[in-house]
Amino acid sequence: MQHCIVQVVLDTPLDFYFDYRYPVEAENFPVPKIGMLVVVPFGRREEAGLIVDVKEESEIDENKLKDVVSVISEIPPLRTDWIDLCRFAAGYYQRPLGEVALPSIPKNIRANKKLALKRAVKALVQVPGNIVATNMEKPVLLKAQEQAVSAIVKTRGFKPFVLYGVTGSGKTEIYLQAIEEKLKQSDAMQVLIMVPEINLTPQLEVSVRSRFPGVTIATLHSRLTESERLKNWLQIHTGVARIVLGTRLAILASMPQLGLIVVDEEHDPSYKQQEGLRYSARDLAVWRANQLGIPVVLGSATPSLESWQHVLSGRYVKLELPERAVKDAVLPAIRLIDATREPLQNGFSPSLINAIKRRLEKSEQSLLFLNRRGYAPVITCEACGWISVCERCTAYMVYHKSHHLLRCHHCGLERPIPRVCPDCGNIDLQTLGRGTQRIEEGLAGYFPDARILRIDADSTRKKGSLEAALEMVHKGEIDIVIGTQMISKGHDFQNMTLVGVLNPDTALFSHDYRAGERLFSQLMQVAGRAGRGGVSEHGNRSEVLIQTRYPMHPLYQAALTHDYGNYVSDLLMERQNAGLPPFGFQVLLFAEARKVENALDFLRQAIDAIPEPEAVIINEPIPMAMMRIANVERAQLLIESTSRGRLQGMLKEWIPVLRNMKTGIRWHIEVDPMSI
Repeated sequence: MQHCIVQVVLDTPLDFYFDYRYPVEAENFPVPKIGMLVVVPFGRREEAGLIVDVKEESEIDENKLKDVVSVISEIPPLRTDWIDLCRFAAGYYQRPLGEVALPSIPKNIRANKKLALKRAVKALVQVPGNIVATNMEKPVLLKAQEQAVSAIVKTRGFKPFVLYGVTGSGKTEIYLQAIEEKLKQSDAMQVLIMVPEINLTPQLEVSVRSRFPGVTIATLHSRLTESERLKNWLQIHTGVARIVLGTRLAILASMPQLGLIVVDEEHDPSYKQQEGLRYSARDLAVWRANQLGIPVVLGSATPSLESWQHVLSGRYVKLELPERAVKDAVLPAIRLIDATREPLQNGFSPSLINAIKRRLEKSEQSLLFLNRRGYAPVITCEACGWISVCERCTAYMVYHKSHHLLRCHHCGLERPIPRVCPDCGNIDLQTLGRGTQRIEEGLAGYFPDARILRIDADSTRKKGSLEAALEMVHKGEIDIVIGTQMISKGHDFQNMTLVGVLNPDTALFSHDYRAGERLFSQLMQVAGRAGRGGVSEHGNRSEVLIQTRYPMHPLYQAALTHDYGNYVSDLLMERQNAGLPPFGFQVLLFAEARKVENALDFLRQAIDAIPEPEAVIINEPIPMAMMRIANVERAQLLIESTSRGRLQGMLKEWIPVLRNMKTGIRWHIEVDPMSI
């Protein structure tokens, strides 16, 4: 039987291609093409692989080659531009191509589950035809919105836009109208809309589906079942789905007719994957748009410093929305409550309590923001100083009163609340600090008749619970909402007129140089939940009250006037003077071991292996701030450079050397780290 040679990549940490013999003109074996998925023997098992090249001969002795077992013929071959995207991500983020390409394909395809594949393919035929036009009455756009839509729609070729608009300025409506016009340009065009978090997907999906009732819309995020992911991925891969909604993993989906990419809340750190392939979905979105010659829209009320600097340098085009889209809707008034002059009781200042009371009297809603779930961050014994420390992590165990347990939010360890101090036997254990559960309890004491709802990761664990909670808020069935960052962005609460921010000061003293940028963004986002429906029927302007012990801090002073431009200009100057991103480039090498000394020893050996060390800045290896998680101790090595190309060149020589080091230490590389 005649054979040709196919080069295949597999989902393994081995960074090279594997040669297999492929039977030519055999039954059930179509003509081999780049992008086809095949099943091949690998060790003692069979694995799904992706063909990346077809050759007549192999450099390996043909007698040592194994044969392709079968072809996953139900799936049309993946396009070469998609493979090129994966190849770029693999090269830039220092991972084998197979570890990038294969995990982005649904598990049911990689497992070659024939029955599931047949059902999913059959379901494609039943999808209704596409209807782009809609008879739904669209909101009248403001002039700035019209100009933004026009700029996006008229663009031919690659152009990155930063859609910079205050919260409530109608960015979503710009997305929708730009998408409608883009879809009209071609019967096959696809559009990708990305959001940073899963809990924002349902709300956006409702808006998109109501605007495009006849268009096939597919979602991609990690909470889908395997059958749902297979169905949606196939709709996207075959071009049946014209609009794709998803979180960061959607950027690696196969979209053969992609014509526009929208990255909503582009500043959000959730776009950076923190395990496995540590990629930035926002950065890959810009690269993919450039590759395909299409526009990409990066929307945010507080753009990332990287995007802002690209605007200043002329690489990106800024589309500005200076006012809110709803008639009479203005940005809320922000006021700082000095906690040194107005002492807090149960976490609340008298001014905040009075403000909530006024809103309740007018049947208006309030939102209290505290980015710390649980009842209290720690319990302690005042007699001997014992603290509820996790035995497996360098972290405290958080007190969850409703479940009567201590839980580590890093390793998941749970322990019952001790009846007495484990060290001295004292029965009078105390709680320190406040989480959302304790704030909920304290608020009920002040307002026993108010309808209070807590929305955080603990209260929304069950499927559909978050959607149900948000629906109650939208219907006006809730008076006061208490929540973490999961409710700070993207939600359009029409009757929300007061936002209270509790305990934001911890970010001011973080070791992470990005903490200030994130806090300012968080404050602007959560403040944006107030006043979206316009001036209340009582004629009152919405307000945001921030409780702080440092009211004169420049960050809070900039927040008072919603002055992102001036604040970010100061930050950029600081970053430039320090050589930090976006003016410098970084890579982190992490090492994990049972003892931190072993991890540090490995990092020192890694430094000795760096080619041309004088071309980069090498910092001392140090234990991580969270040194131990689940009994594994961790250390890190930061390497910096003023040249991205020089840093990438060093990595391409350095990584193979690290892979050949026999140390028994687990390690990984993160390019462009989001936190240090």
